[in-house]
Amino acid sequence: MLPALAGANLIYGPGMLEMGMTFSFGQLIIDDEIAAMVKRVVSGVSLDDELMGVDLIKEVGIGGHFLAQEHTLRHMHAEQIQSTIIDRRIRDEWEGQGSKSLIQSGNEKAADLLSAHQPPPLPPDIVKELKRIVKSAEE
Repeated sequence: MLPALAGANLIYGPGMLEMGMTFSFGQLIIDDEIAAMVKRVVSGVSLDDELMGVDLIKEVGIGGHFLAQEHTLRHMHAEQIQSTIIDRRIRDEWEGQGSKSLIQSGNEKAADLLSAHQPPPLPPDIVKELKRIVKSAEE
C-alpha cells in the first residue's frame, strides 16, 4: 500500500514465496486480490453529490441506516472490491461452510483457472500487428 500511495506503478513478487525461490499460483490469486484493493484505494473517492448521497442522507436522517437503500446497493459494487476468495461472512456461517482458509480458496481458484480458463481471442488487427512484428524480427 505505501509504495502505491507514493506513486509506484509496478508490483514485484505476486505469487512468490521464500524470497522468490518458490512460486505459488494460490498466492498469486491472493496477491491479485490485494493488488486490486490497493488499486481501488489509490484511485481515490469521488465526492460528487450523487455518490455521496447528499439527498439520501437528508431523507434517511439521524439514526437511520443506509444498508437497505437502493443507492447503497447500486454504488457498493463499484466502490468496494468484490472479492472472489476473501470470505466476509460471519464466523458462524464461515465455520458452518467448512472454515476454508484463504490459501485454500486461492489454491482452488488457481486450479480452476488453470484447468478451465479460455482467454478471449485477440482482435484480428492485434494478431496482424503481432505477426508483422515477429516477421520483422525474424528478418
